[in-house]
Amino acid sequence: MRLRDRRAFGKPEVVIIPMIDIMFFLLVFFIMSTLYMVNVKTVDVNLPKAQSAQTQLNVTYLVTVRKDGSLWLEDQPIDADTLVQQARMESQKNPRFAVVVRADGDMNYSGVMELLDRFRQAGITRFGLAAAQ
Repeated sequence: MRLRDRRAFGKPEVVIIPMIDIMFFLLVFFIMSTLYMVNVKTVDVNLPKAQSAQTQLNVTYLVTVRKDGSLWLEDQPIDADTLVQQARMESQKNPRFAVVVRADGDMNYSGVMELLDRFRQAGITRFGLAAAQ
């Protein structure tokens, strides 16, 4: 039986570079996976395209107008009177209240204008139209 000399062994080393690589990989994985987990409460419509469309992050109401003229508040169907009444009450509570209308690109333009006029008559001045880039 041979004994090994303790001085022949080097000090154990912790190689940290591969651990950093793994941590960055996990970080990127979780960031990318959470981006796809965001649940946007909207109804699918064919949005018109615009070159200068901007992203608005502080939207209170997201209203969708489908091709058949039906109104949706986020992902729930709603009639125009109830929508305008709720929007009026919400705008009185929140001074930064804003409405974005997502109208189908194949829809008659006059239907969208009627809705915007009703919002204006209710005292809502901050609204926009959604478009795809």
